[in-house]
Amino acid sequence: MDGGGHGRAGRGRGRLPHSVTATRSQGTAVALVVAGLAFQEVGASIAVLLFPTVGPLGMVLLRLAFSALILLAIARPRLRGPGGLFARGRRDVRDVMLFGLVLATMNGLFYLALERLPLGVTVTIEVLGPLTLSIIASRRASAWAWAGLALVGVVALGGGGWDRLDPLGVLFALGAAASWALYILSSARVGAAFPKLDGLALAMTFGALIALPFGIVDAGGALLQPGILALGAAVAVLSSTLPYALELIALRRLAASAFAILMSLAPATASIAGFLLLGQHLTPLEIAGIALVIVASIGAVRSAGRHAREAVEPIG
Repeated sequence: MDGGGHGRAGRGRGRLPHSVTATRSQGTAVALVVAGLAFQEVGASIAVLLFPTVGPLGMVLLRLAFSALILLAIARPRLRGPGGLFARGRRDVRDVMLFGLVLATMNGLFYLALERLPLGVTVTIEVLGPLTLSIIASRRASAWAWAGLALVGVVALGGGGWDRLDPLGVLFALGAAASWALYILSSARVGAAFPKLDGLALAMTFGALIALPFGIVDAGGALLQPGILALGAAVAVLSSTLPYALELIALRRLAASAFAILMSLAPATASIAGFLLLGQHLTPLEIAGIALVIVASIGAVRSAGRHAREAVEPIG
């Protein structure tokens, strides 16, 4: 028996059990998602530092323009010929244009909020968009419990009094939250109609064109400075290109539900980045509020996942 066991060990030597390999693969995927979140918030921090020079809308233009250039170089979408944008029906063209408008609006409102609110607070309020969407899609009574918890968290963000937060900044952040929900819906529609990254590249280009006049008015001649352009490109890479690439790799190894839960940690990473890079301090009550929103997001995602599994399970 000992000899047989030794033989089996010998034959298996050098190869890890499947469960161990799968666990390591998932661990790598989690690390990639967290790295993507970190890059995203570092990019947002750099954007905040550029506000005195180019303004929030100038920053929107730089981010969208460089993101569009990178995506166009990678995807090389067709405009004419079979499968090209102009060879498609009006519905596809309209969806791309609406997606571009959502991208410009979402980024514009987010940066306008960042000009007035701490990074962690802004991202926490913005997360309410996809959280609300998941609660509506869930159609379960328990989802409203998570909504209530998120509401308590948002109230706590005021540190016991919303007068500490800039009201206009809060409105901008809420607008960004609504735009994020629209982004999810628009992204799904365009992604289903266009191959690979074609739809996103075209929408990002249209979004950059929408942002162009506002960015020029806000930033003026600063947009022609090589150093500013280089930093704008860095923000685009850190906030868009790298996170998207890392998330794409992670989704090949990680369940969508687990991925969504990890994305709920965005307020925490934003708060850490705001503290380390921008010196933005939060009160204990604000930190508790961010934690409540994170817990509510995780709970809503898990509840929606259970509802989806129950819906496909055979009865009896």
